[in-house]
Amino acid sequence: MSEVPQEQVRPVLLAVDDDPDVLRAVDRDLRRRYADRYRVLRAGSGQEGLDTLREARTRNLPVALIVSDQRMPGMDGVAMLREARDLHPDAKVVLLTAYADTDAAIAAINQVRLDYYILKPWDPPEERMYPILDDLLEDWAAGYVAPFTGVRVVGHRWSPDSHVARDFLARYLVPYQWLDVEDDPQAQAVLDAAAEQAPPQTDQAGALPLVVLPDGRALRNPSLSELANALGLTTRAETPSYDVVIVGAGPAGLAAAVYAASEGLRTALVEREAPGGQAGQSSRIENYLGFPSGLSGADLTRRALVQARRFGAELIAPAEVASLEVCDPYRIVHLDDGQALTAQAVVIASGVSYRRLEAPGVEALTNAGVYYGTSPAEARGTAGEQVAVVGGANSAGQAALSFARYASRVTMLVRGPHLGATMSSYLVERIEQHPAITVRTCAEVHECEGTERLTAVHVRDATTGAIERLEVSSLFVFIGGIACTSWLAGAMELDEGGFVLTGSDLTGRSVRTDSGQARDPYLLETSVPGVFAVGDVRHRSMKRVASAVGEGSTAVSFIHQYLDR
Repeated sequence: MSEVPQEQVRPVLLAVDDDPDVLRAVDRDLRRRYADRYRVLRAGSGQEGLDTLREARTRNLPVALIVSDQRMPGMDGVAMLREARDLHPDAKVVLLTAYADTDAAIAAINQVRLDYYILKPWDPPEERMYPILDDLLEDWAAGYVAPFTGVRVVGHRWSPDSHVARDFLARYLVPYQWLDVEDDPQAQAVLDAAAEQAPPQTDQAGALPLVVLPDGRALRNPSLSELANALGLTTRAETPSYDVVIVGAGPAGLAAAVYAASEGLRTALVEREAPGGQAGQSSRIENYLGFPSGLSGADLTRRALVQARRFGAELIAPAEVASLEVCDPYRIVHLDDGQALTAQAVVIASGVSYRRLEAPGVEALTNAGVYYGTSPAEARGTAGEQVAVVGGANSAGQAALSFARYASRVTMLVRGPHLGATMSSYLVERIEQHPAITVRTCAEVHECEGTERLTAVHVRDATTGAIERLEVSSLFVFIGGIACTSWLAGAMELDEGGFVLTGSDLTGRSVRTDSGQARDPYLLETSVPGVFAVGDVRHRSMKRVASAVGEGSTAVSFIHQYLDR
């Protein structure tokens, strides 16, 4: 379950009566006494009362008290309270009866565990109602534990679709509660409540994950765009024209957004997955200037995003860029949903994606035990389990240390002969000293084993050729990056690996201005004038958070030079 703060809500008091005058009187008296601490609702029939209670269960709202009349057409009070007990077993239930119905009320004490019955009329309530309800509510409150009222996700831990939804929420820093259908008793209750409101169109397994929003809406196996829209994320541009459009919201893109927006440029930041990029998934960044104790990638992302928005930058995410068009004097960024953002300058900060691991079984088990990068959605789920980390750079080292906080054993599979060649020395020392981490050098993944989920990894020793079976529940892959520049094909000059050539790397090749004159490209400028590249996507970049932030901020000064030309 995700470790998230819980929001406090007022518990529900429900009044049910088919007589409008009586219902208004009950509602009035409940509000006068309890409205400051409880949410008072009312229903005009037994069925309406049950519908209200089902909605409360779907929304995870606590119900403290149900006050129902006995004589109602279609469904009497005892029948209604019997079903209400199944929906909210901890709620206190009270029956309103006429003197002639006292036998039914007494029988209901055994039938529905009735807590009390009140004879009508109950005037004055200070004598005939409030003392009774006060005692019942005090008793209820003594055992009450506030429920989580944010986003809830119901699904299977090893379901790729469930993983994608959880990872999306985690990377957008949306607090959520994870309910696994296999071992969490709350999961089935949430599924039942959602099915009563709107039955699934397919079998239950195909309707997972179920994402329940704070307002009670239930989304069955939503796409990321559906989930983003439901959460109120901005997926469409507020205006078609900007001074600067930045593609990618990693450290480089966020830095460019902060400096561009703070200097008065109309700035749009387009991100295809989630802000932070690969750095945003890092469990700890310990060598970033000004943070002697380090900070997480999520914390750095959150701070930078708040800063950019405070200056007026607009984040459009998740949104996929399809192509870049030059239409002098403008640069047009086309999104795959048909949006076209016109800008005077563009910053390419699209970064890199993790290289795919090529071995039998990997593709079928991706997001079902095999994950690329650090998965905040899966880290705590590895408690007491054995996991493996593939890679030998800083990102792999930080991940291994992070997983070692939960897993019983973390095995690092490193292709080279030792860690020091590609990892900072402070990380090497901590890994070598950690009792829960084992480092296997000259090791390659030969095969991944499992049907619906990963159960083992077959590891090949590159020196001897021997293959060993390693039982693990999760495999996290960090094996280098591939430039995210497929959308730039043919638009500008790239190196053999697909990374963007800029500045001095274009020596001897001038760029042409809008007027047709030739000039040397600015630092960080691509072969297309007015288009700049920063961060990991740039040819020969440093692949460090600090250098990416520096390039993002530096690019803005050259954008000003370009705009003032």
